[in-house]
Amino acid sequence: MTHRVTFVSPATSSSLRAARFDDGASIDAGAAARARAVGASLPPVTRAVVSPSVRCRETAAALGLDAVDTAEWAGLDVGRWRGRTLAEVGAAEPEAVARWLADPASAPHGGESVADFRDRVARLLESSSATDGRTLAVVEPEVVRAVVAHVLAAPAAAFWRIDVPPLSATTISGRGGRWNLRVGQPLDAGPATDL
Repeated sequence: MTHRVTFVSPATSSSLRAARFDDGASIDAGAAARARAVGASLPPVTRAVVSPSVRCRETAAALGLDAVDTAEWAGLDVGRWRGRTLAEVGAAEPEAVARWLADPASAPHGGESVADFRDRVARLLESSSATDGRTLAVVEPEVVRAVVAHVLAAPAAAFWRIDVPPLSATTISGRGGRWNLRVGQPLDAGPATDL
């Protein structure tokens, strides 16, 4: 059985523009309007899921999805860094940030390491491969990074080298744990029948 999962990154928010670790900010009004405009072009799905963050839930609603809030698809837990910008954390804790960026097993913020996060996402992907049909998941950009890195069996450092634009789609399809990848299609680039 073939399963297709399309991961949609959230619409723009003030947090995303400021490179701020998620602080619960809402998506911008213009970004919500853009999501509403492209929502009608989304193909029918067997199921829709959404990360529990405000920006993901608001993006899913603007897309017109009746999505299930799924804690398992949450973004990377950055512990006490939540709500701060990378620049703020880098100025206050330069050694901790350097260690976090260089060592995937490091979690100086007290949250989840990148290695643990990638393992969590890999387990979710493998369990979802047993589902037939089409899933659309509105998830944090780092979830998409972890998906891409896992599907390509990329080294740990690749996680930091993958850019995920707001309101873009990345699709994987496959069966039995073997995935194929389609990366970064803008949702408003035309008909979305092949997402």
